[in-house]
Formats: sequence, C-alpha cells, structure tokens
Amino acid sequence: MTEFTPYLSLIGGLFIGLGAVIFMAANGRIAGMTGILGGVLPPVAKDWAVRAAFLVGAVVAPMIYVSLGNDIPFYVPSSVLMLVLGGFLVGLGVFFGGGCTSGHGVCGMARFSVRSLIATLSFMVTTFATVFVIRHILGL
Repeated sequence: MTEFTPYLSLIGGLFIGLGAVIFMAANGRIAGMTGILGGVLPPVAKDWAVRAAFLVGAVVAPMIYVSLGNDIPFYVPSSVLMLVLGGFLVGLGVFFGGGCTSGHGVCGMARFSVRSLIATLSFMVTTFATVFVIRHILGL
C-alpha cells in the first residue's frame, strides 16, 4: 500500500497542470503522453523535436530529483508478467479510447470536454473493477 501524501500530491498535480498549460500555450496542442509518443515513433511528426524534448523531460526530471538526494518510494506488488499484461491492456484502452489519462484526464477534463469526461469515467471504473477482481477475487 502506498502512503497518502496530500501536500506532495497537490504539488505534483500543480506541476502536471502547469506543464500541460505551458505545453498548450507554447505548442497549441494537448499534452497527452501517448499522442506525444506517437509522433516520435515512425512515421515521425513535424514537431518531432518538441515531442522528444517533452518525453526526455518526463524521464530526466525524476532523475534530477533523485540526484539531489530525494527519494521516490516505489513498490510494485505484481509480477513482470502482470505488468506486461497490464501495459498491453492500457495500450488497447488508449487506442480504443482515443487518448490516455493525461490527454483526457488532465487536459480534456480541464477543457470541459464531454468526450474526455466519458473516457476518464471509463478509465476510473475499469481501474476500480480491475483492482477489485485482481486483489479481492483472484487474490493476486
């Protein structure tokens, strides 16, 4: 079980929101991670450099945080097989849902998009149901 950290969670949420606003203001597009990643992979988008810089920043920022002596407590109680299966299912959801949690949940909800509201509700209901089945019914 992860520890609830309301202040750190609030600060993290503010940074995510600020990053999404800056990305929209600077580039005129939604900061959806799967859309950004999709433009870096072939066939590459015209704004490949911007997308690559965004992804590098998403990887390097936590590395800088840790190098400054901070800790990111992280524990995954699942097997590698379950992680791969989960990643595959998330990928399917992103494909059929027309976007990811960052695109729909952060940016779309902030724009009062009905499509994003439905997608985010679908993500959340599916997540709750999956966790319930995996942990409480299957006991994994």
